[in-house]
Amino acid sequence: MIGPELDALDRRIINRLQEGFPLCEHPYRAAAEGLGIDEATLIARLERLLEAGVLSRFGPLYNAEAMGGGLTLCAMQVPEARFDEVVEQVNRHPEVAHNYARDHALNLWFVVATERPDQVAEVIGRIEAETGLAVLDLPKLREFHLSLRFEA
Repeated sequence: MIGPELDALDRRIINRLQEGFPLCEHPYRAAAEGLGIDEATLIARLERLLEAGVLSRFGPLYNAEAMGGGLTLCAMQVPEARFDEVVEQVNRHPEVAHNYARDHALNLWFVVATERPDQVAEVIGRIEAETGLAVLDLPKLREFHLSLRFEA
């Protein structure tokens, strides 16, 4: 098995929090009440799910394009001997939201989010110049909204 077994409460938490998170003075308390549990239990469960890698992140998703910004998915073919070095170079750019190592010829994937759409190409150009490697730009053509639901 990969990772911990999810119990009914874990599944309810994951399902419910994909629907939104309260914006109030005590959001974890309000979310916990909606799940019929206490705040400490919710926080402990989220920490455990994050530490176990069941959740890769917990936080808001911003629509950069709706705010007038630019956004693109990028991929690179990085020689294994240079992988850590290139990841460090890519991560120095504040416009890089996150990245992932992949078991593929294109072994480094990352998201570039900028204040203005025209800045995306500039960031990609700087990364190419710094690393000496080509960046494959994979802009969004169509948006899909997916969520993962578990039976509780």
